[in-house]
Amino acid sequence: MKLILGAIIVFASVLGGFSLAGGHIAALWQPFELVIILGAAFGGFIIANPMSVVIKSLKSIPMLFIGSKYKQADYMDAMGFMYALFSKARKEGLMGIESDIEEPSSSPLFQKYPRLLSNHHACEFISDYMRLVVSGNMNPFELDNLMEVELATHHHDAEKPAQAIQRVGDGLPAFGIVAAVLGIVHTMAALGGPMSELGNLVAAALVGTLTGILVAYGFVSPIASMMEEFAAQETSFLACIKACILANVQGYSPQVAVEFGRKTMPPELRPSFNELEHQLRGT
Repeated sequence: MKLILGAIIVFASVLGGFSLAGGHIAALWQPFELVIILGAAFGGFIIANPMSVVIKSLKSIPMLFIGSKYKQADYMDAMGFMYALFSKARKEGLMGIESDIEEPSSSPLFQKYPRLLSNHHACEFISDYMRLVVSGNMNPFELDNLMEVELATHHHDAEKPAQAIQRVGDGLPAFGIVAAVLGIVHTMAALGGPMSELGNLVAAALVGTLTGILVAYGFVSPIASMMEEFAAQETSFLACIKACILANVQGYSPQVAVEFGRKTMPPELRPSFNELEHQLRGT
């Protein structure tokens, strides 16, 4: 919704201002300029990035319209699951949760929290580190360092599509100049013709520069920023789970361990202590 609203505002401001100043909007429609600019930018995007990054970037397009997948309900689901898992481990021993962490998809405990179960990265993160906890071979400091390394690696990988899109945005004004130069070349070849024709050709050439700059700063760079924010939100979600696991390993009770996770949540999504307690009582 944000993307659509922002696009409407950009178009309304640029085209509306141009029209109010006496310009003819039809003169801005230069499809061949768009082919040159967008085609060259997409080709450069493919050359500059591994196919894995290209595919990830294309798969991220639906998220731009849907918005962030991490809402308060997702955090509450994760908190409820961590509380239930730690409580089960305290009652039945660490071996009692081994079947849950080995096969999350078939675990009755995981299945009670469908939002968490649908998050592949989060389930894998919980399973991997709780497996290490069950093995009993790592102290909290070693576990913390290992988690920190994985989160940094994951965040770096999640940001690659955003960085790739941002580089496209940085290059689009230059591709606009390329289109404008080609337009001038076309204009020079038509010298000697009627002045009205020359004027149209010059206008078309200048539209190339306008298009490159407008698409870069009005759309592509903001989209890259959105994708970067989505990557940060995923890392924040995993960091919340990390705080719960570390607190549990350090010997805190399940409710206190989950409170550690609550404190790491983004302020705009963080529930109050009473809201979380109500959720845990329901669990």
